[in-house]
Amino acid sequence: MTGKKQPVLIAVAGKGGTGKTTICGMIVRYLAANGKRVLAVDADPNSNLNEVLGVEIATTLGNIRETMVGREKSGEPVPAGMTKQEYAEFMMGDALTEEDDYDLLVMGRTQGAGCYCYVNGVLKTQIDRYSGAYDYIVVDNEAGLEHISRGTLPHIDLLLLVSDCSRRGIQAVGRVSRMVIDLNLRPGMTGLIVNRAPSGVLDPGIAQEIEREELSLIGVLPQDENVYKYDTSGMPSADVPENSAVKTALRGILSSLEL
Repeated sequence: MTGKKQPVLIAVAGKGGTGKTTICGMIVRYLAANGKRVLAVDADPNSNLNEVLGVEIATTLGNIRETMVGREKSGEPVPAGMTKQEYAEFMMGDALTEEDDYDLLVMGRTQGAGCYCYVNGVLKTQIDRYSGAYDYIVVDNEAGLEHISRGTLPHIDLLLLVSDCSRRGIQAVGRVSRMVIDLNLRPGMTGLIVNRAPSGVLDPGIAQEIEREELSLIGVLPQDENVYKYDTSGMPSADVPENSAVKTALRGILSSLEL
C-alpha cells in the first residue's frame, strides 16, 4: 500500500533583523507562482510573516490557546454536542488562513508559564494534520531552532540559514549550524544565504568568515532599496517587483536548488 506523498519542508532560520522573514515570504510567493501548493508557517513568535505577505489573519494558535484556557478557568463549558477535543480542533481550524495560491498558519505569542511548550505541541499537530494537502511547507523559525529541536517539525528537506553581510551575522548562523549538528537533526541539505550585500558582492573578509564557520554558501542577495521602501510604506515586502534586484537573485538561488 502506497502512503501519501509528503511535502518538501523548507525551514528558514536566522537571527532577527537579517531579512529572514522577508526572504521566507518571497520563497512562498515564488513556489506559489510556479503552481506549487504551499503552506506557509509562521513559527517565530517575534516574526510577522503575515505582514510580509500582506495577509490579514483572523487569529493565531497562541490566541486560541489563551481563549481555551480562559474558558476552563471560568468554568464555561464547551458548546453543546461537542467534546473538549472536538471543540479544540474546531477552534484550531480558524488559525489556518486560506489565500488563493497558498495558505498560512501562524503560531503567535502566548502568555504564562508552559504556554510555549503547549503551543509547540499544537503547532506540530496542525502541521501533521494539513501536510498531506501541500507540495511544500515553508516554515519561518526563530534563531534558536526551538521548533526543530523539540521535534515540532517533521524531517527537514532544506534548512536555509539567513545572515546579513556582517561578521557577527555569519558567526550567529555558524552557531545555529553547529546546533543542528549537536542536536543530530540531519536536514537533507543546509545552506547559507547572505542578505543585503552591497551591489550583491560578498566582501572577501566575510567570505573568509563563512569558510571559518564551515558554512555552505548557496547564494548572495543584494541590498535592495525596494524592500526598504515597501516596508516603510506599509506595503508587503514580499510584493516588491519581480524584476527587483533581490527577487532576481533569489530566483536564481531557488532555481539552482531545483525548487
